[in-house]
Amino acid sequence: MTRKLFGTDGIRGTANVEPMTPETALRVAVATGRVLRRGSHRHRVVIGKDTRLSGYMIEPALTAGFIAMGMDVDLVGPMPTPAIAMLTRSLRADLGVMISASHNPYEDNGIKLFGPDGYKLSDEIEAEIEARLAETDSRAHAAALGRARRLDDAPGRYIEAAKSSFPKGLRLDGVKIVIDCANGGAYRVAPTVLWELGAEIYPIGVAPDGLNINLDCGATRPDAMRQEVIRRGADIGLALDGDADRLIVADEAGRILDGDQIMALIALEWRAAGRLAAPGVVATVMSNLGFERCLAARGIPLTRTAVGDRYVVEEMRRVGANLGGEQSGHIIMADHATTGDGLMAALQVLAALVQRGRPAGEICRQFTPVPQLLRNVRHGGGAPLDAAEVRAAIAAGERRLGSGGRLLVRASGTEPLIRIMAEGDDPALIEEIIGTIEAALRPAAGVARGEAAA
Repeated sequence: MTRKLFGTDGIRGTANVEPMTPETALRVAVATGRVLRRGSHRHRVVIGKDTRLSGYMIEPALTAGFIAMGMDVDLVGPMPTPAIAMLTRSLRADLGVMISASHNPYEDNGIKLFGPDGYKLSDEIEAEIEARLAETDSRAHAAALGRARRLDDAPGRYIEAAKSSFPKGLRLDGVKIVIDCANGGAYRVAPTVLWELGAEIYPIGVAPDGLNINLDCGATRPDAMRQEVIRRGADIGLALDGDADRLIVADEAGRILDGDQIMALIALEWRAAGRLAAPGVVATVMSNLGFERCLAARGIPLTRTAVGDRYVVEEMRRVGANLGGEQSGHIIMADHATTGDGLMAALQVLAALVQRGRPAGEICRQFTPVPQLLRNVRHGGGAPLDAAEVRAAIAAGERRLGSGGRLLVRASGTEPLIRIMAEGDDPALIEEIIGTIEAALRPAAGVARGEAAA
């Protein structure tokens, strides 16, 4: 079965426009209930959301659908995505639902589904849910309808889980930290965790109004965090995205460090402590070649997957790795969580900072990135990558790079974009190759000459 509604990270779209409408949300809940109900026990669903205004529309629609299927619903309000994964497993729920479009602007929203083990549902199960959207049978009879309740202690449960991932006996006393919560799901829990561990915190992005999530803040817009680090004379800056499954770091000088640098640091720290599993690290095709060389020089294997943290997690589970992630800042630590967790990843970075007693600029930059250029071209549908001139330009670029670099051209799984990435030791060559591919791609994508890239 194929999926049309679900992308690489659940369902996502513009709020109140298909598929992100209350009608579709209700149908998704009903279909999910049909697929996942097993046995005669009382089924339980945990529903969380970030701070988008449209969450008030999607949450009750999903709740109604699950109740119609005889499933009880625990509503936890604004929380990080990894908190929903954790709560689903710890509460022995049958399903977890996160209402979020992650790093996207407030106009968008999404639905992410987690199984009882806390892992995102497989492509096959999502395809089965899609296939049963139109069914109208098997709803609960009137006496067997589900109930909904607010789970008031959910934030405290996650706060304690996050703190337990920090090395026992270690404290953050005296460490000055800027924490940017992107006006999103972690705006309460992340500052609380850092403060309770002893840090001196300077929180920003902690005043959500439903419309300002990810707006000029957070992991995709870390400049506000970077500037606050410099202004406060902080030791380190941490930026989460809207649902807090990503982390981007700034050192004491305000220099930005991405997910590859964070993974490299954690990998080397865990390797030294005997904690890194033998299969090494799992990352996507977007991770920098310098990262791969850094790990190889220390005998740590790197396995690459398709873009999407769900595919990283699947490969980690397949090979038994306990560390993986994405350059964008999704860091998955299987010893602590079942999905990317920006806050828990931040705690591993902070542990290294305290234990080494050296500035963040020294410990967080583990390698010099190979020059890498990423450009996006928006398209109006169809299959622009199938055009003969585009395929020819890509093939020519690969020949020119040879073994000294990498070229990746792919369609985004969450937006109508073609992403062109090239990296290698010669920046001028990289720029030329991407320019040639972009020029071939624009007509096929329906982009007028001179129109700006996305």
